[in-house]
Amino acid sequence: MKRILTVIAVLGLAGSGLSLSAQQATSAQSQSGATQQQQVDTQGQESAQSFEGKIAKSGDKLVLQEASTQTAYQLDDQAKAKQFEGKDVKVTATMDSTTKTLHVVNITPSASR
Repeated sequence: MKRILTVIAVLGLAGSGLSLSAQQATSAQSQSGATQQQQVDTQGQESAQSFEGKIAKSGDKLVLQEASTQTAYQLDDQAKAKQFEGKDVKVTATMDSTTKTLHVVNITPSASR
């Protein structure tokens, strides 16, 4: 009888230990997920920047040919850009640096030209 109670007690303690380690693993995964979400949120909330240059055709797309660096940036809002084709403009946008795409917030005629 003592032996059976000892076995039951050992199994109970072992079960509690497994349960505790599972809770810790879940908690660690939860914290890791929260950190990844914060990184995504931080990256997704980039502030808009100003780019100046000329709206020009590149193949079948309109791009901003930036004046200072002579870099061509893809424009995600082709409809907004169309009315400024061939003109000097100031584009307010967030930039996806991996694709050199400007996510257009606003396009206005350039005041400096």
